[in-house]
Amino acid sequence: MNAEEIKKLETYLKKLFNSEAIELRRAPKVQDMVELHKGDEFLGTVYRDAEDGDVSYQVNFAVLDIDLD
Repeated sequence: MNAEEIKKLETYLKKLFNSEAIELRRAPKVQDMVELHKGDEFLGTVYRDAEDGDVSYQVNFAVLDIDLD
């Protein structure tokens, strides 16, 4: 992902999660993935999928059982 694409995606996710603390950071050595953070907390990953001329993004995050209490 290039810097412009990451910025557009970050803006969208900030609106979606209603949080200015959302930040996307480049993943070391991976071109089609960025890390999703809220402040200092790592939330998950965002993958870019380009297939048949269409581009989509897959957000993956884990919820620990201890966070559900």
